[in-house]
Amino acid sequence: MVNQHFMKLWQQHDPEGRKNRGLINLMRRHHWKLSSQQKARLEQYLARYPVLRSLYVARQQLNGFLVQKNIRAKQATRLLPRLLGLLEQFAYSPASALASTLKSWLEPIVRMWRFSKSNGITEGFHTKMEMLSRRAYGFRNFENYRLRVLAQCGWNGVINRVW
Repeated sequence: MVNQHFMKLWQQHDPEGRKNRGLINLMRRHHWKLSSQQKARLEQYLARYPVLRSLYVARQQLNGFLVQKNIRAKQATRLLPRLLGLLEQFAYSPASALASTLKSWLEPIVRMWRFSKSNGITEGFHTKMEMLSRRAYGFRNFENYRLRVLAQCGWNGVINRVW
């Protein structure tokens, strides 16, 4: 979502730059994944657009906050005021829509910092179950559906989790 908002803002400030595929690749990447040559090229481009430079730097900071996982409570209390300050900067910039969205999701973001658990396994099983019922055009007998789900999702894995 952050990148999507940033790309829209970039389109508003430099529509021609958005057509350069190499530049798009540089703008989408995290700054710590760029080589020194790529950083120099990006720096040269951003020097011509100070608004884009400030948005790019703020986006990199925000992405740095959002990739943090499994941090302790003490670290979270230190990071939270910095994140709120950054969101406040966004609120008075062209990215105000992004700031309001992130403020509404602030509690889940902080929760993500503290806990690394995910419901990815549940979502994966749910997707498989939906695909099964779509392919079969619905099951008339629940036991047949149940057996098909157990066969598709892995008998041991599901049985151990369900029972």
